Amino acid sequence: MEKNDQPFIIERTYNAPVEKVWRALTDKDQMKEWYFVLDEFKPEVGFEFTFAGKGHKGEQYIHRCKILEVIPQKKLTHTWTYENYPGYSTVTFELFSEGKQTRVKLTHAGLESFPQNNPDFAKESFAGGWTELIGKLLQQYVEK
Repeated sequence: MEKNDQPFIIERTYNAPVEKVWRALTDKDQMKEWYFVLDEFKPEVGFEFTFAGKGHKGEQYIHRCKILEVIPQKKLTHTWTYENYPGYSTVTFELFSEGKQTRVKLTHAGLESFPQNNPDFAKESFAGGWTELIGKLLQQYVEK
């Protein structure tokens, strides 16, 4: 396994109960407050959703995702692919209730399958994005 084949993993602990964090991860009205704007989202295996994201030069990327696994208040896994680009990855959110706090572990695997000549698909780009989302925006949202 090469260094590039390692998934990106980030863990953070929030001062919020697991139910609140789960809702923030699975309710589209809450997701738009800290994550992306989704037309529709249901935490159900097989549910497919799309959303737009911007690249570092303002490029528009259409993300296509399909839910693979749901264990309420514990685990959510979905695919993460891009329209018109090769590559297949998975994103897993794992929640661990620790009293009044919740530890969230996010794993994004398969990053090496995306075009490596595009800086928007570099592992550092994903690391920066997830660090902002999980390390800052989600925390601020669930702790307010």
